[in-house]
Amino acid sequence: MASSVVSRRYGLVVAGALCYTSLTFVWFSLPAYLATIIAEVGLSGTEAGLLAGAVPLTYIPIALFSGLAVDRIGPARSLAVGLVVTGIAQVVRSVAGGFPTLLAATLLLGVGATAITFGLPKLVSVLFPPDETGLPSSVYMVGAAVGTASAFGLGRPVVGPLLGGWRPLFFWSGVAALGYAVVWLAVVRIVPIGGEDGTANGDRERASTSVRTDLRRVLSHRDLRLMVVLGIVYLALVHGLQGWLPTMLEARGLSADRAGQTTTLLVGAKVVGVLAIPTLADRIDARRGAVIGCGGLAAVGVAGVIAGGATAVAALGIVIAGLGVGGLSPLIRAIPPNLDGIGPELTGVAVGLVFAVGEIGGFLGPVLVGTLHDLTGSYVPGFGVLVGGGVVAVIVGAALGDV
Repeated sequence: MASSVVSRRYGLVVAGALCYTSLTFVWFSLPAYLATIIAEVGLSGTEAGLLAGAVPLTYIPIALFSGLAVDRIGPARSLAVGLVVTGIAQVVRSVAGGFPTLLAATLLLGVGATAITFGLPKLVSVLFPPDETGLPSSVYMVGAAVGTASAFGLGRPVVGPLLGGWRPLFFWSGVAALGYAVVWLAVVRIVPIGGEDGTANGDRERASTSVRTDLRRVLSHRDLRLMVVLGIVYLALVHGLQGWLPTMLEARGLSADRAGQTTTLLVGAKVVGVLAIPTLADRIDARRGAVIGCGGLAAVGVAGVIAGGATAVAALGIVIAGLGVGGLSPLIRAIPPNLDGIGPELTGVAVGLVFAVGEIGGFLGPVLVGTLHDLTGSYVPGFGVLVGGGVVAVIVGAALGDV
């Protein structure tokens, strides 16, 4: 493959990754400020858990349809639409006066998130052969991690206070998302992805393919069903940890700024996992083993967070858990296009299915942590559930075929 072609393809992936950066900064600005919002708006633990889990909740009813739409309209327009919806939702959250408005705007944010979440695997599947998707998938997941880390490490302790609090931060980050939507459209106009509408030729030929046929093909695939289970536990882990870790650390005596900065350990470790584990797994043809190892790391890491209090043991646990969930993240997106019977043409609907069902875990993870805290006064039971999720990931990885 000519170096200029490779550079163009990776350049498009990097530009797409910045869409994910924008999304995750907006998304996780709420968990970063959750303790402040709980006090200012007067939220219960259950309401706070619902807000932390509202974006994953959105995926459950619409992810499959969003994946089908991405397969048909292509990644260029789907990423642009996702950014516009995300930006509008964040601006609405900045002026919300109570829980109902915050919840409605966060659910709207989730609609935009689906377009970006499924648009990026589609972008990679159009640009790269199935056996070369590991590294580019890691690239856009690094973009996601940068946005998350920025929300906790810069948005909460630095940018938010400079702007005057969480409301101005939410407003201007929403405006920035809208601005990058314009930039992204300009990029794909200058450097087309794979045709005038940003889709591959095969996608245009399939425009009249029955949605029912697509669904039958993905639902009948054994390994894809296992990927759905893996998606459930992975999303419970990542949203449970990122949604509640700063608040848990504050409850253990850390200041709000220190808790946010400590949470960036999770995100930094995720970046290492995202970059190192899938790339190594592709190199030695061991994606199944990588899933098993990542599940084990996640379980051990969360157990360390539970046992470590506010000590270095907890910090080590955060890092280990971050490596595990970071490694799982691109694997969940990179494996479906490589499955026999799925391929690039069904990437959107396959990944959509993983997230449509998997986000049940993404919703229940934060909600269970918050509800169990209301019932027991402790975060330990909820984080114990997350440990169980890591164990399930190990079992699923062992059951996978040749992926």
